[in-house]
Amino acid sequence: MSLFKELKKKPFFILGPCVIENQELLYEVADVLSDIKERLDVEIIFKSSFDKANRTSVSAFRGPGLEEGLRMLENVKEKFGFPLLTDLHESSQAKPVGEVVDVLQIPAFLCRQTDLLVEAARTGKIVNIKKAQFLSGMDMKFPTEKMVESGNDQVMLTERGNMYGYNNLVVDFRNIPDMKSFGFPVVMDCTHAVQRPGAGGGKTSGNREFVPGMAMAAKAFGADGFFMEVHPDPEKGLSDGPNMLYLDQVEALIKRLLV
Repeated sequence: MSLFKELKKKPFFILGPCVIENQELLYEVADVLSDIKERLDVEIIFKSSFDKANRTSVSAFRGPGLEEGLRMLENVKEKFGFPLLTDLHESSQAKPVGEVVDVLQIPAFLCRQTDLLVEAARTGKIVNIKKAQFLSGMDMKFPTEKMVESGNDQVMLTERGNMYGYNNLVVDFRNIPDMKSFGFPVVMDCTHAVQRPGAGGGKTSGNREFVPGMAMAAKAFGADGFFMEVHPDPEKGLSDGPNMLYLDQVEALIKRLLV
């Protein structure tokens, strides 16, 4: 059975560190997640970014880049067997990314970029489109139409909150059933939803203590999957540390979501 069909059968989890810091970090996180996957019999997609092209500051760490990052992700797949997800920012990246990963992710700010969506669709891989911070759930009908009309109906949609004034996000959980009405799996991005964009003096801040509440509320509204960035020591993470979940806390939250 294809991965996309599997994701429609039961709750699934997209987990991993925000950015690829080094190979050792990827292995450390994947090792823990592999044990969780086996014990709880859950579908886990391993996620990390080879380039964080939308960092607040020009001096912020972005990652190892396309070629090296994909090599590191492929090592994780070979060693642990996880399906992979990573994001891309330019249409020219779609083909090489699609040759390695199972799910291509369209960042929220870029979800209306037609060329990016079309090239992602043409890979034939699953495409996870994050809802922009300035769009409603119903607005996501149009990015999905671009995908389907490009010949790919393997689409997931992700809720990650809306801008609420300056440096803040709020989640309207009605967006989840609204997006589910299109017939595609809907994911709740539990960690980016608690960001404080640009509120950290040249970097994004956040409130990871609200991640479990975001996840449980999304479950109540019918989310099919749960996206959470995790790290063994988020305070030392090189991207999105304040809203990443501690790696040793993720299993307990998954158990709550499976009840």
